[in-house]
Amino acid sequence: MAERSDRAPARWRRPLLRWLDGVETGWAVPLLIACFVAVWTLYLAIAYAGSGLHPDTLEAWTLGRSFAFGYDKHPPLMGWVAASWTFIFPLSDLSLQLMAMANAGLALFFVDCVARQFVTGHKRILVLLLLMLTPAYQFHAQRFNANAVLLAIWPLATWCFLRAFETRSAFWAVAAGCSAALAMVGKYYSIFLVASFALAALAHPARRAYLTSASPWISVVTGFAVLSPHIYWLATTGASSFDYALSHANGSPLSSLADVKNFLLGLVAAVSVAAVIWVLISGTRLKQFPADFVAMSSGLRLLFYVAIGTIILPVVTSLAMGTDLPSLWALQGLFLFVVLVVCGTRYPIERFYTVNVAVIVAGIALVAVLVAAPIHARYRNINGYEEGRNFYAQAASELTRQWHELTGESLKAVSGDDSLAFAAAFYSPDHPHYARPFAHQHEWGLPRKATLDRGWAALCFKGQETCSRWMESVSSRAGSFVIREITVQASLWGQPGISRPVVLMMVPQRANGESSPERAAQDFSASKRGLD
Repeated sequence: MAERSDRAPARWRRPLLRWLDGVETGWAVPLLIACFVAVWTLYLAIAYAGSGLHPDTLEAWTLGRSFAFGYDKHPPLMGWVAASWTFIFPLSDLSLQLMAMANAGLALFFVDCVARQFVTGHKRILVLLLLMLTPAYQFHAQRFNANAVLLAIWPLATWCFLRAFETRSAFWAVAAGCSAALAMVGKYYSIFLVASFALAALAHPARRAYLTSASPWISVVTGFAVLSPHIYWLATTGASSFDYALSHANGSPLSSLADVKNFLLGLVAAVSVAAVIWVLISGTRLKQFPADFVAMSSGLRLLFYVAIGTIILPVVTSLAMGTDLPSLWALQGLFLFVVLVVCGTRYPIERFYTVNVAVIVAGIALVAVLVAAPIHARYRNINGYEEGRNFYAQAASELTRQWHELTGESLKAVSGDDSLAFAAAFYSPDHPHYARPFAHQHEWGLPRKATLDRGWAALCFKGQETCSRWMESVSSRAGSFVIREITVQASLWGQPGISRPVVLMMVPQRANGESSPERAAQDFSASKRGLD
């Protein structure tokens, strides 16, 4: 049936077949990615209407407000990306939702760069379509953080490594080193990708030709050169972001075994829909898999070693060191296995199947936008989110209004519950700085009195006992303060939703006090060291 359909396609299939004809002329893949970004950005705009951005996205923007070669909690790439984006585009929910999906679109573009090393024509499209059936490029991507930023960087680094290994040219060697370093400043988890590159090069039959060339050593030198500002930052600031990464290494052997099991099952679940589709496409031809694996090309074999390394190395490390291992840390590497499976088949895949998968992907996207997104938005308007996203903009607006009435000045620094503080910094027209140093983000230390004297505000949801007790402790240090309770209500398309009380604490600036968010952060840190 597939061959017959390709020879005499139905009328509705012909536009899609013409689209597949455009793969090698250069317009079909960009069109697919552009449509993907547009449709899923629209989904986010509808599904999260009346709600704020995810706290992780707000945190990424908060980090990027002050350029640095490192930050106390995470490596700096996500902050750099968010800062660069908002330097060009407006500061709004839709803008950052588009940023998240543009990052996913860029990831798919680099995946295609990898795939076209091995296949041409509609198989390149099939790789992307199967990846669009995983949750990595929509739902994982919308939560823009240190994990999501790797979606684009890992395929870029993989592509550059493949080209450097194959060509051994200086250009690709430099590109491989730069992209690997970029992955490391995205998240230290990328050490598993970089180590997989090294192991793949050592395991490959052509290792002697590669290792005796200048290519790997150019990559190493370039990578360390690009990383050197961040390494210097780590060496001169106490390596707090490295400590934060190591804080995940505190599990027992039993908990590590459970983490490994959940890690593997989570990755299997993530690719399950795409795997079922592939089984339906292959049918009885699946029995050719062993022969196809043995006949795998040199480049695909190198990619296979990389893919296996990105799974085995985290598992071994977790078992040896007791580290946490959630599967979402590895979602950016799913493309490796999809590329291997599709590009490793020696039998032809009829375009009939690629058209069918395209229809399935398009159908899911349309149902998501037209049905699931409005239902999700209405449900959340009534039931809310655990982190309180429905109330971010309203709480920030009311805090700003009351601060202006109380002081007649702009709000410069904000703290309290992290999600509310990030939201106040983003949604308030004053855009106050998040006043708590990230090195002490979860310690609930008290700001110095001098910090309070320069003007400061905090927010807590009523009922958050830790935050409320902290606010009481701050009030004992503040010379003059105002605490008020407000009730904020969610709203969606004119329909009122869930409400929740929020406690505001405002400490007006004292006479002759100068306002400096950076100084406030330093004062807070000093207070944690007992220097008050």
